[in-house]
Amino acid sequence: MAEVVTMPKLGFDMREGTLVKWLKREGEAVNKGEVIAEIETDKATVEVEAYASGVIKGLFAREGDVLPIGEPIAVIGAPDEKVDLEALKRSAKGEEAQAPAVAAPTAPGATRPDGRALPEAPPAEALPTEIKASPVARRLASEHGVDLHQVTGTGPGGRITRRDIEAYLAQPRPAPAPAPAPAPVPEAVRPPAFGEERPLSRIRQLIARRMVDAKQAPHFYVTIEVDMAGAMKLRQDANALLDDAHKLSVNDLIVKAAALALREFPRLNASFAGDKIIIHPEINIGIAVALEDGLITVVIRNADQKSLSQIAAESKEIIARTREGKNRPEDFEGITFTTSNLGMYDVDSFIAIINPPNAAILATGAVKEVPVVVDGEVRVGTRMKATISVDHRVSDGAEAARFLQAFKRILEQPLRLAV
Repeated sequence: MAEVVTMPKLGFDMREGTLVKWLKREGEAVNKGEVIAEIETDKATVEVEAYASGVIKGLFAREGDVLPIGEPIAVIGAPDEKVDLEALKRSAKGEEAQAPAVAAPTAPGATRPDGRALPEAPPAEALPTEIKASPVARRLASEHGVDLHQVTGTGPGGRITRRDIEAYLAQPRPAPAPAPAPAPVPEAVRPPAFGEERPLSRIRQLIARRMVDAKQAPHFYVTIEVDMAGAMKLRQDANALLDDAHKLSVNDLIVKAAALALREFPRLNASFAGDKIIIHPEINIGIAVALEDGLITVVIRNADQKSLSQIAAESKEIIARTREGKNRPEDFEGITFTTSNLGMYDVDSFIAIINPPNAAILATGAVKEVPVVVDGEVRVGTRMKATISVDHRVSDGAEAARFLQAFKRILEQPLRLAV
């Protein structure tokens, strides 16, 4: 049976994606899991894999098209299978097999059954016409004051895409009439000079929108200090036995400890949903990855069930894909709790903004040798600070503090990470 490939949803706030490149063409054979296309989102360029083995029966989108999530982009079927492409496309989009009938305009002088006159339909030229444009194109047009009626769409059915707006903006414009010279501004009230202005990149625009949304949640913060001497010794001993692909980072220890602590405090592995709290059955830990122009959060699934070496290998692989811009849809999906580690930048401690729709995020600083008091004596200790940010609609300070105690206990008794 033919399988329809659709624009994937890569995060709860994703609305659309750009089909950048087809790697397979109509009539070509594909295997399940083979990459057939690359799409671009606000986050990254992502590879789309085939849902099933077979032959590409049809492609519904062109390179450069901006499509909403769930929009059909291709059909894969058996080599000898007869496929009704239009019917499959309508079915995938949830449309009826037949287009709804359009009511005919009311004839002048027509009457209802009770004898009252029916209103006449407006002339055809008076009927409103909807401009087909992607959400990104509409937003870009609004930002630059572009009248969409002046733009020619090159997308499917004349749909206006981001590239159409950019092409329109690139066209030369007549120079505006010179404005009258403003009155001189007294030195005391003259605004300060500003530096170079740069437009926001797509990822910075996404971060801006998401952080505004995230800060609508009432955050509270709890910090704890962890003795990392035992955990660092475990890491040193383990890395002496492991190959490079499986060597442990401090962040791998943090991810595993957070996942195990979440078993005890499932309310923090949750999402707020209006009149209810959704407790997630899986513990999927998000890792914030720093890129040149922002942050992307990728996921380690079922982190509580994986060994430290598995987490290490998976983290290295997914971070490498992220920095190369070759992510897969599953790299982003299903995050239930997020960690953010700035220890590599010599940061002592910080607080992080919750990653929607998660209920909490854990921020960790550098592992440092510091003076500590033990049995009344000052000694050298190995310490790390951790701060949890929590949505107060989901949990309270006491529960967050108990979670941090569990997190601390696991790292200070590091054999808990290995058993």
